[in-house]
Amino acid sequence: MPKYVIEREIPEAGKLSTEQLKAISQTSCGVLNILGPQIQWVNSYVTADKIYCIYIAPNEEMVREHASQGGFPANSVSRISAIIDPTIAE
Repeated sequence: MPKYVIEREIPEAGKLSTEQLKAISQTSCGVLNILGPQIQWVNSYVTADKIYCIYIAPNEEMVREHASQGGFPANSVSRISAIIDPTIAE
């Protein structure tokens, strides 16, 4: 199943409290439960003004539907073509 990286522009995302991040996570998981097992949230990275999320989904449309139903921005959705790490250099 394809993996996607979603760029979400959220001003001052890095200043969100633990409780605010928890609420966002709960909303996301609620939408995932509605959409079914074909779409999975792997993890997210919070930066100063953006959140980058990794999802597994059959297509970009489902990723965008999750964002729409959850009320999240999805400024960019890109299919991951490869994953590399330091072990690739060995």
